[in-house]
Parts: sequence; structure tokens; C-alpha cells
Amino acid sequence: MYKDKIVIITGAAGGIGRYLVKGYADAGARVFAIDIKETTFDYYNVTFCHIDIKDAVSVKALFQNVILENGKPHILINNGAVSKFNKSIFEMTDEEFRQVIEVNLCGTFYCSRAFIHANSGESYGRIVNIASTRWAQNEPGWEAYGASKGGIVSLTGSMAVSLKDTPITVNSISPGWIETESFDSLREIDHLQHPSGRVGKPEDIVKAAMFLSDPGNDFINGENIVIDGGMTKRMFYAE
Repeated sequence: MYKDKIVIITGAAGGIGRYLVKGYADAGARVFAIDIKETTFDYYNVTFCHIDIKDAVSVKALFQNVILENGKPHILINNGAVSKFNKSIFEMTDEEFRQVIEVNLCGTFYCSRAFIHANSGESYGRIVNIASTRWAQNEPGWEAYGASKGGIVSLTGSMAVSLKDTPITVNSISPGWIETESFDSLREIDHLQHPSGRVGKPEDIVKAAMFLSDPGNDFINGENIVIDGGMTKRMFYAE
């Protein structure tokens, strides 16, 4: 299915991004793994590209180089983000808020715009944006992150409509608690509070992304798919 397809994945150095790279590489795709953090991959069909996605000029140059050296890309996974920023609104600086928005939201837009131009003339294209359940549910101190992910969900719908005359579909995935580092050390209560009976794994997101980017799935468009084990459907009350 993905053999010889060209896939660009941002935020690829760690966490969910690294699993996404593995998933598409194992499926035979030619993967360009993007991150501001240096890393390596043990796959012949993966190329690491060191760029800052909030730099629109660097993003444009990257996509141009991909075309020149490998051909037009088919799939873009916008996963790059400042993912663990949590600070009280009473202490957050203008620059800190701006940094999260510029990386998470602006970076997603810059990469999407570059991909749309790069994919021009192809009969198939997919954009999958990684948002978060924090776009709709939140905790104190997550204003910047929640705002950026809410923007991504909104951007997803807008782009799907704008691209109606192209073969590109645009969807987003909103993960809940996805444990990427220490799943085996989680407590029983961590798992049991989820209606599905467990905390999420990166593979849950990879499967969804590969489903949405399937060439045959051209009728799922503009959607935000929540993958959280049912947590956002629960009602919580004080004990």
C-alpha cells in the first residue's frame, strides 16, 4: 500500500513521531523524518532532515529539495510540536506563548502549504494533523498548548474545504493519554480510569494515521478523530 510513497513526518525524533516513522518505513514508504532535534534512524528508506518548522523559508526549501531529489510527496503527517509546555497564565511570558503557537500552529500551516504546492499534479495526497484532546478539555496552565491544538483542529476543517478541487484530504487526530516511554510502570488506576481499560500506546496513533492516509480513504475529510480510550466521554464529579 505504501511502497514507494513519499511521506514527510514532522516531530520525528521522539515520542509518537518516531513510531510514525517506523510504521511508514516498515510499510515500504520513503520517509523524510523532520525535527529540530538531531537523531538517527536504522532504516535505509528514512532520511532525517534537521529544520525548524516555525521557519517558513526553511520549510519551503525542504519540500523543494524533496521534489528535486525524490519526486513529489504523497503524505504529510504534521506531528511537530512543543508538547510538554505547562505554565501558569500568571507567569507565562509573551515570548513563551508565542513560541508554542509558532511551532505548533504556524509550523503545521507552513508545512501544509508547502506540501499542497509540492503535491500539485498528483492524483493522491493526504495531510494528517496531530492535535490533542486538550483542544477541548484542559487543565490549569495549558493555555498555550490547548490554544495551538484548537487552532490545528480548526485549520484541518478549513483546509479540507479549501482543497476540495484537489485530491488531498485533510484530517486530524486528537490523542489522549498516549504513553511513549514507560507503559509497563503505569498504575492499575491509570489504566482502569479509561473506558477501554488501558492507557494509549503510540501504535494506536500510528494505526489511525495509516488508515487516514490510505489511498482508498478519500471520503473521510475534514474530521478530527479522538483517540483517548473513551476518556473525553466520561463525566467527573468530586468524591
